Amino acid sequence: MNDQLQKFMFSAAPVRGEIVSLRSTWQEVLARRRYPAPVQTVLGEMMAACALLSANLKFDGTLIMQIFGDGPVRMLVVQCGSDLSMRATARLADGLTPEEAAALPADTTLAGLINPNGKGRCVITLDPASKQPGQQPYQGIVPLNDEDGPLASIAEVLEHYMHHSEQLDTRLWLAANGERAVGMLLQKLPGDGGIVPHENELDTDTWERVCTLGGTLSREELLEQESETLFRRLFWQENVRHFEPVQTRFQCTCSRGKVGAMLKMLGREEIDGVIEERGHVEIHCDYCNQRYEFDPVDVAQLFSAPGLSEGVAPAADQRH
Repeated sequence: MNDQLQKFMFSAAPVRGEIVSLRSTWQEVLARRRYPAPVQTVLGEMMAACALLSANLKFDGTLIMQIFGDGPVRMLVVQCGSDLSMRATARLADGLTPEEAAALPADTTLAGLINPNGKGRCVITLDPASKQPGQQPYQGIVPLNDEDGPLASIAEVLEHYMHHSEQLDTRLWLAANGERAVGMLLQKLPGDGGIVPHENELDTDTWERVCTLGGTLSREELLEQESETLFRRLFWQENVRHFEPVQTRFQCTCSRGKVGAMLKMLGREEIDGVIEERGHVEIHCDYCNQRYEFDPVDVAQLFSAPGLSEGVAPAADQRH
């Protein structure tokens, strides 16, 4: 089914997995921003991957995946809450014209889009919903390269990250187009993973076997087949326990209050300069493209009011 994440566990081995399919959730992102085809592919794969990683965490908060580089695309960001509410955005290089963006070849890899000079990096942040005093979000950073050179896909980047940062063997299969973003994760757990195998004997070959089966998946199959069909085709001979599926959805957390807090951080002098020049301040949210306008009266009220406590809206695009 669409907009659903399904968890499963292999009964005779410490191996777990997930399959996710995003349609409406992904379409909500694309309805708000026009992206060239290769950017759609990479950003959609990031959304599927972010849902898969977030669903594995026992964590109340937000998983934020950011990729930075110096190619035609400068930044890709996906945020996923513990309830699988999601939003995403991409920022192209300054000066890249719409014609140049549209001309990017559809098969441009992650390395070509964001890491042509080998300086790209992926940042994964876990931001708790309720922070203790002095608590900072956990953050892991991994370059978009390994010892053999630039990593070509989101799946390769995250497999590299999970192996080196979390010490967990993880395999990912991801795909996205203008209709769907889909993905499958397999992960080998430490030790016996807490399972109680049949006949008290672990099937030590399960990990290699299911990874080999996953490796037969093509991008076309991922995008064209429903998750249940893929699962039956791959693992019909395996003894698997399924968990209750979880729904995903698009949700942007921007608000006028958060934008106001951001303007207050910029300072009265800078905002008054914009008002004097343009007559108003206009902010567009990079995630949902919502427009927020502040006229001179709004600004005067903003800076005369007590401090706002809602926080700052990330990735806002200030347009005067």
